Amino acid sequence: MLEGPHPPVPAGLADRAARRGARLLRWRRGVRRTAWWLAGTAFAAFLVWAGVEQPWLPEPAEMTPPLEGW
Repeated sequence: MLEGPHPPVPAGLADRAARRGARLLRWRRGVRRTAWWLAGTAFAAFLVWAGVEQPWLPEPAEMTPPLEGW
């Protein structure tokens, strides 16, 4: 099979493959950076929410104590 004639390779095939590979790498790098940026933004938003709401504190009592001494 390897002994027979080889099919012709289109001119510029290596250049087109290199350009396509570079484009895919840029795309993946951009997607990865965007994902990290979104994750960081979500984490910062969570920290702001937790600082404002303070969900670890117990809820205030529904009933106030009676006023005495008025």
